[in-house]
Amino acid sequence: MAAMAASSPAVSTVLAVVAVALLLAAAGAPTASAARAFFVFGDSLVDNGNNNYLMTTARADAPPYGIDYPTHMPTGRFSNGLNIPDIISEYLESEPALPYLSPYLRGDQLLVGANFASAGVGILNDTGVQFVNIIRIGQQLQNFEDYQRRLAGFIGEDAARQRVNQALVLITLGGNDFVNNYYLVPFSARSQQYEIHDYVPFIISEYKKVLARLYELGARRVIVTGTGMIGCVPAELALHSLDGSCAPDLTRAADLFNPQLEQMLTELNGEVGHDNVFIAANTNKASFDFLFNPQQYGFVTAKVACCGQGPYNGIGLCTPASNVCANRDVYAYWDAFHPTERANRIIVGNFMHGSTDHISPMNLSTILAMDSRN
Repeated sequence: MAAMAASSPAVSTVLAVVAVALLLAAAGAPTASAARAFFVFGDSLVDNGNNNYLMTTARADAPPYGIDYPTHMPTGRFSNGLNIPDIISEYLESEPALPYLSPYLRGDQLLVGANFASAGVGILNDTGVQFVNIIRIGQQLQNFEDYQRRLAGFIGEDAARQRVNQALVLITLGGNDFVNNYYLVPFSARSQQYEIHDYVPFIISEYKKVLARLYELGARRVIVTGTGMIGCVPAELALHSLDGSCAPDLTRAADLFNPQLEQMLTELNGEVGHDNVFIAANTNKASFDFLFNPQQYGFVTAKVACCGQGPYNGIGLCTPASNVCANRDVYAYWDAFHPTERANRIIVGNFMHGSTDHISPMNLSTILAMDSRN
């Protein structure tokens, strides 16, 4: 006992050193307690501010954008408030991932993930050329590679690879390839090159290459959204509709695109050897639900935008000089193309809890529960 007592100060010192070492190790390995990472790719439906850092006309950095955001200030989101990635982040119990171009995307913020999306882009490189300086999807994937190098520098290569593999990914592309390419102007270059029934398989084949590259870069759980009812947005109603009916050409394009996208995702899952890597989210179905039954969802209209001017408030941009509705919660569309926060919440709710009509082969709540057990 005396010998033990004599050595106890030394033992205490060793234990103290070990305890400090363990604390330092934990501080250097923040992945253990951090929430699941979330990565976002695509266009203005999911961009949360990257275009603020670019010289482009595809921007949402001025009022009244952001009027219902927590800060009541524009953020670069094409919404009155939160957009689809923000709401998914709520379900992940995480803060929103920062834009890739944000100077604040460093240190612990890298663990949250990153948003690589850029308003105006499409599957094809020639989509959105009128916006000039946007981050096309190929560059978004290159930025994802750069992000992973930065993450590896922060937590180590093995931990970074695991974090990416375990992340949730959202990608939203396709609508602009019709609205801001094929049907942008009469006799567009792409419409002269392809009939619509040939153009859709072409862009689907190009999209498959994008998704395959995303898989090569480590993505293992990818929510892929189809196009919404692009023929029925206020901008298209203002241009093409006298009676409120949807633009037939764009409606047909969406009707061709979405089933072929789902088929391609099934094929791609087969090629990578896992059934549930690529999840098909049917935003067209979600849009259809509240477009033709707006009162059932608490909307007074799903045709007139809250912010805009002209017929259906669908002409031009949403600016400080535009008409702005008093209650955004009763409008399905915020501006000529983009849903309100409340509509976004309905869409994400369908992703989370919907049937296979809304998201397949399983909904997001099932995916999150399944992944939490692994």
